[in-house]
Amino acid sequence: MKNWLFLGIAIACEVMATSNLKLSEGFTKWVPSALVIVGYAAAFYFLSLTLKTIPVGVAYAVWSGLGIVAISIVAWFAFGQKPDFWGVVGMGLIIAGVVVLNTLSKTTAH
Repeated sequence: MKNWLFLGIAIACEVMATSNLKLSEGFTKWVPSALVIVGYAAAFYFLSLTLKTIPVGVAYAVWSGLGIVAISIVAWFAFGQKPDFWGVVGMGLIIAGVVVLNTLSKTTAH
């Protein structure tokens, strides 16, 4: 269970870093730029911890899939980048894929 917590932390760090990437304005703003570097370093560190027990394909699918959905939500509220209908449908399919992977696939480590 601890490894899934680490994966959640990795996702949160990646979303924080990606949000600050927008705010860094091409690495011209110091504080958001530093948060990008620290956030991505922490994201990859915690992702690496999960790989001790969670298969790499599963961990990466969950990390990237939930990261896409989370950053889209952040972008909507923080930057006014509202997804259209098909964007929401696509993100729903990503979530469905992560659910199927974790509930039906025999490749996950529980």
